[in-house]
Amino acid sequence: MLGLPKGSLEESTKNLFAKAGWKITTSSRSYRPTIDDAELDGRFIRAQEVSRYVEHGFFDCGLTGYDWVQENGSDVVEVCDLIYSRASTRKSRWVLCVPNASPVQTAADLAGKRVATELINTTKRYFDRLGVKVELEFSWGATEVKVPDLVDAIVDITETGSSLRANNLRIVDTLLETNTKLIANRQSWANPAKRRKIETIALLLRGALEAESKVGLKMNLPKKVLDAVVSALPALRNPTISPLSSPDWVALETIIDESVVREIIPQLKALGVEGIVEYPLNKVVY
Repeated sequence: MLGLPKGSLEESTKNLFAKAGWKITTSSRSYRPTIDDAELDGRFIRAQEVSRYVEHGFFDCGLTGYDWVQENGSDVVEVCDLIYSRASTRKSRWVLCVPNASPVQTAADLAGKRVATELINTTKRYFDRLGVKVELEFSWGATEVKVPDLVDAIVDITETGSSLRANNLRIVDTLLETNTKLIANRQSWANPAKRRKIETIALLLRGALEAESKVGLKMNLPKKVLDAVVSALPALRNPTISPLSSPDWVALETIIDESVVREIIPQLKALGVEGIVEYPLNKVVY
């Protein structure tokens, strides 16, 4: 039984599973997906709740943020990191923010003030650790708009900081870095058959994420320039080299970061490489 995050991560999670080899389909209002694997069943619920249901055993494993594992104090197995989100493949941060015009410079300056957040337990531990007494208020959403009229500061999540800047907020401190994790129930992890399945899911999801920033390249080239071409290629591993019908030519295939392809292809052409083909990848498994 698999716990899947409902909400902003839903589509990106379904896309990730599709690249990993599992097709997950849902109707518009259904929380019970159909998965094309007889060994898997699942439910879509809010990411905030996944770790609790994994800990309690309703889910054998699930995907949720590290922040919610910490917030809930869930005793689960953290199987692997899966750094992806709705918009990017970077980690997010829970940050303490105040209006740009606020005199507050450190967390200590908020003593006796009101702070709004959805991450109540983590924020309480943060201020307790600093010995700063504040009035914490749970926020149901739209947290950025509550300062300065309703509260003095907020603790909110950000990837790029663009939303904070748009609301004239500045960051005072970072409480927690977070990303999506695959987590498992401890009893399920101790079950050999379930553990093998969870490890397979982890392997293929990591492979799908690894492939997102990489492409395959294949090409034909004269043998005399092979050493120069191999030196120019920032290959994931040593490239595959195959003979062609012409004894003076070989075929070469490799995997490289997509971001460098635009620089590499002109270099390859200048070395005499022909028939360059770039193709997308679904999975890269080390």
